[in-house]
Order: sequence, then C-alpha cells, then structure tokens
Amino acid sequence: MGSVDERRAWFAHYATTGPHRLVVAEDEGHVVGYATSSPFRPKPGYRTSVETTVYVADGAGGRGVGNALYARLFAELAGEELHRAYAGLAVPNEPSRALHLRFGFTPIGVYREVGTKFGRYVDVEWFERPL
Repeated sequence: MGSVDERRAWFAHYATTGPHRLVVAEDEGHVVGYATSSPFRPKPGYRTSVETTVYVADGAGGRGVGNALYARLFAELAGEELHRAYAGLAVPNEPSRALHLRFGFTPIGVYREVGTKFGRYVDVEWFERPL
C-alpha cells in the first residue's frame, strides 16, 4: 500500500466536488472497498473523461459492496461535465466484468500483458461507459 506519505498524496488527488472522487465502504469500522474516478489522461483535451476503479476487499465479495460503491460514485458524477468513463480490468475477473456490464460499460479491447500482478504478466480488458 505504500508509506503514509504516499497514501496522503493518493488521498489528496481526490475531492468532494469535481470529477475526481473517492467513495469508501466500511463495515464495523473496517474498509471493505472503495471506488474512484481519476483523470483519464493529463492533457486538457481529455478533461471530460475519467477512469474508474472499484476495489472490494477479500472476504467482502458477494455482499453488494461493489454495486453500492459504483451506484454512489456514478450518482456523484452525474452533475459533472463528463462525457465518458473508462475502466481497465485485469483478466480473468468475472465478478468485476459482470459488475461493469451491469453499470452500462461496454468492452472495447484488450491490452495484452500490459501489467503485472502476483509476479506474472496480465492482460487488461478495457471498458467504456457514457456519462
């Protein structure tokens, strides 16, 4: 997760207004998931696009946490001047794929071996959603 200073920089990136948000789910004082919207690319021409992420902690899956997080995130983004949301999922990940399809995302392509996870290269499937 990084140092406390690295986490502070990560949190500072998000706001309570505007298109860059962080939504957190807790259960009895423990974080069980979060959803974010971040700039898609740093150049001004991409300002109406965001990349979204949803994370659900081990043991918290299957309880609707991801649904609740994305519902809240997209409700908060509804009033913003945004055109598209993009999401990249390390594959295979059927629960996350199903969640994104439920929220109106459409698959648009796969980057082969673009990242690493647990010491091996992974493909990332990309999705888009109108906002």
